[in-house]
Amino acid sequence: MDLFIILILLLIVIFYFRKFSSFVYAFALIDIFLRMLNFIRIYTAKSVPELSHLLYRYFPSDLLSVVAKYISRNSILFIIIAWGFLILYMCFWFYNFKYFLKKGK
Repeated sequence: MDLFIILILLLIVIFYFRKFSSFVYAFALIDIFLRMLNFIRIYTAKSVPELSHLLYRYFPSDLLSVVAKYISRNSILFIIIAWGFLILYMCFWFYNFKYFLKKGK
């Protein structure tokens, strides 16, 4: 279910903006958001266990863990997808770096 929702979000971004950079930004923002929720889940486990359990139950820790839920981590397909994630993060870094260079002029 979580894979379906994330794919729908990314497809909406692709069809709405129709640029690769928009896809990269959406991909990175969704992953960063999931990682922030995971951080909240880990550090509220003792103080607010209900919130921690809610976040653990309904939100994955990151996008790669969603892929790992459906594909074995030892398979070649998972390794290719993980390298694809790395390439997307490098594109995200490049777009941000280019933006800050333009802004500095």
